Amino acid sequence: MIGSPKPKSKFIVGSLIPNLKWVSTAPSQLPPHPIDRLRPFFNGNKDIEHTDYELALVSALKSCSSLSALSQGQQIHSLIFKSGLLSNIFVKNSLISFYAKCRLISSAQSLFDTCSVLDPVSCNIMLAGYVKSGSLDNARQLFEKMPIKGCVSYTTMVMGLAQNNCWLEAVKVFKDMRFVGVIPNEVTLASVISAYSHVGGILNCRMLHASAFKLGLETLNIVATNLVHMYCVCSSLGNARVLFDEIPERNVVTWNVMLNGYSKSGLVDLARDLFERMPAKDVVSWGTIIDGYVQAERLGEALRMCRSMLRTGLGPNEVMIVDLVSACGRSMAMTEGQQLHSATIRTGFDCYDFVQATIIHFYAACGKIDLAFLQFELGSKDHVSSWNALISGFIRNGMIEQARQMFDEMPEKDVFSWSSMISGYAQTEQPDLARQLFHEMVGSRVQPNEITMVSVFSSIATLGNLKEGKWAHEYILSNSIPLNDNLNAALIDMYAKCGSIITALQLFYKIQDKILSVSPWNAIICGLAMHGHANSSLEVFSQMQRVRIKPNGITFIGVLSACCHAGLVEAGEKYFKSMKNLYNIEPNIKHYGCMIDLLGRAGRLKEADEMIRKMPMKADVVIWGALLAACRTHGNVEIGERAAENLAKLDSCHGAGRVLLSNIYADAGRWEDAFSVRRAMQSQRMKRSPGCSGVV
Repeated sequence: MIGSPKPKSKFIVGSLIPNLKWVSTAPSQLPPHPIDRLRPFFNGNKDIEHTDYELALVSALKSCSSLSALSQGQQIHSLIFKSGLLSNIFVKNSLISFYAKCRLISSAQSLFDTCSVLDPVSCNIMLAGYVKSGSLDNARQLFEKMPIKGCVSYTTMVMGLAQNNCWLEAVKVFKDMRFVGVIPNEVTLASVISAYSHVGGILNCRMLHASAFKLGLETLNIVATNLVHMYCVCSSLGNARVLFDEIPERNVVTWNVMLNGYSKSGLVDLARDLFERMPAKDVVSWGTIIDGYVQAERLGEALRMCRSMLRTGLGPNEVMIVDLVSACGRSMAMTEGQQLHSATIRTGFDCYDFVQATIIHFYAACGKIDLAFLQFELGSKDHVSSWNALISGFIRNGMIEQARQMFDEMPEKDVFSWSSMISGYAQTEQPDLARQLFHEMVGSRVQPNEITMVSVFSSIATLGNLKEGKWAHEYILSNSIPLNDNLNAALIDMYAKCGSIITALQLFYKIQDKILSVSPWNAIICGLAMHGHANSSLEVFSQMQRVRIKPNGITFIGVLSACCHAGLVEAGEKYFKSMKNLYNIEPNIKHYGCMIDLLGRAGRLKEADEMIRKMPMKADVVIWGALLAACRTHGNVEIGERAAENLAKLDSCHGAGRVLLSNIYADAGRWEDAFSVRRAMQSQRMKRSPGCSGVV
C-alpha cells in the first residue's frame, strides 16, 4: 500500500513564536465582539468624550469588517446617522470601508456618492472595494476621474487588473505610474511582475529586475520571488537560479517557485537536488516534485516520493491524487492505480466529482471497463464529468454502441459530451453519424469548441464532401472558434482529402508564421504527397527543418510517400535512415511499407525482400501486397510467389493477390500455373473486389 492518510494535526500557537520572551503566558483572550463595542452606546453612556466617541465608532466598524458582522455594522451606521457624524470624513470612510469589505458595494457606493469632494482616501477605499468585488469597469471609471492618484491608487489598480487577467492593461497602468513620477512599492512591483509573467519576454524581465534594484526592493522576498518566477516562465532558469541564490531569506514559497521552474522545464533531476536541500517542505513542494516525475513519465519515482511524503505526516491533496491516478492510467499501472483509489476513499477525496471522473477514466484506460462502470454506478450521477469519463471509456474500448446509449441517457450534456461522441464516431469510421451528431449539437445550441471541430473535419475528410467542409469552415469563422494548430491541421487535411489542395496550400501559407507545432506541417506535407506534388512536399519539409520544428513519425510517412510518387529512391533511403540517426524516431510498419513500395516501384525487388526479412516486426497484408504488385510490374516470379504465399497466410481470401500471381505467371508464359491459380480461386469462390473512387 502507498501509505496511511494524513493524521490530523493540532495547531499550537506557541510553536510559531518560541523565541519571543515578551509574549504573555496567560490564557489568550478573544478580541472584543462587535456587540461589546456597541454596548456603551446602546446603554446610553453619555460620558464618552467626543474624540473618543469617534474613535470608538471607527474601532467598532473595523471589528465588524474583520468579522463580517453585517447586522452590528448596520446598527453602528444607524447610530452614526442619529449622532450627526455622517459628515465626518474619518467616520464616513470607515463606513464605506465596512460596506466594501462586506461586499455590499451598492451601499458603499451610495455613501461614497454623498461626498461633496473626491477625497483621496475615500477614492482609494472605494477603488479597493470595486477591485475586490470584480467590478473592474467601475474601478476603471473611478480611477480615471480621481484628482489625486498616489502609490496606493496605482497599486490597487495594477493588482486588480493583474488578478483579473488584464495583464497588458496592468502593465500600461504601471507605465503611466512611472511616467507621472509616482514611486512604486514592493506590492506594486510584485503585481506588475506577475502581469509581465503572462506577457512574456526576457527583456521585460531584466527591465523589471533593474527597476527593483534601483528602488532598493530586489532583496524583499515578495519582489524577488516574483522575479524568480518570471525568469522561470521566460525559460531563463540560469538567471532564476542566480537570483534565487542571492535572496537573503527564502521562504517555502520561494523554494517552491524555483522547484516548479525546474520541474516544468523537464529538469526533474535538478528539481530533485533542490528539493532535497529545502529546509522545510509543504504539500505544494511534494506535489511539484511528484508532478515533475509524472511529466517525465517516471511513474515509479513519483509513487516513491508520494510514499515518502506520507511518512512525514503530510497527506496528498486532490490535485496530486488526480495527477498520479491519471499517470497510472497512461502507463496502465493497474496495481498502483488501485492503491491510489483506496487512498482517495480513506481521505474522502472520492466525493469530489473530478476525482471520481479521473478514477473512471483510469479503469477504462487500463481496459477494465466493468470496474469503470462500477465506479460510475457507486458514485454520484449528478456530475456531468463522470458521465463524460465513462462515455470516453466505452469509446476507448471500442464499445461505441454502449457509449451512445450512455450519451442518450445523460440528463445534461456539455460540449465535452458531444465532442467525445462525435470523436468516437470519427475514430470508428462512421463519418456519417459523426456529421449527423454535429448538426444535432448545433441545433441544441451547444457551442462546439476546437476539439469538436477537429473530429468534424476528420469525418468530412473521410466522406470527401468539400461542400460540407466549406460550410464547417465558415461556421468556425462566424462563431469565433479559436484556430489552434490541431484545428488548422484538420482544416488543411480536409481540403487536401476533398481534392482542393490549392486551398489547403493557401491556408497553410496564411498561418505558417504562427505555427508552433508539427501538426499543420504534417497535414500539408502528406496532402501534397497524396496529390502527387512530391517536390513541393519535400520543399515544405525542408522549410520545416529550417524553422527548427521537430518532425515526428507522421511527418516521415508524408516525406517517404512523396519519394515514392517521384521515384526518389536515394532520397527516400536518406530520409528513412535519418529518422533514427537524427531524430531518434523508431520506424513503424507504415514507414517500412513506404520503403518497400519505393524500392518495389524502382525495380529493386531483392532489396525490398531483404528489408522485409530484417524488419523488427512481421510484414502485414499491405507490405506483401505492395511487393507482389511490384513483382507483377517487373516480372519477378520467384519473389512474387513468396509474396503471394505470405499474403495467403495472412488473408486466405485475398482475391487481388491471387489475381496478381496469376498475371505474373501469365506474363512469364507459365500458363498452366496461371490457370491453376484461377481454378483455385473459382473452387474457393473467391472474388476480386471491384475498384471504387471517393471522388464525385
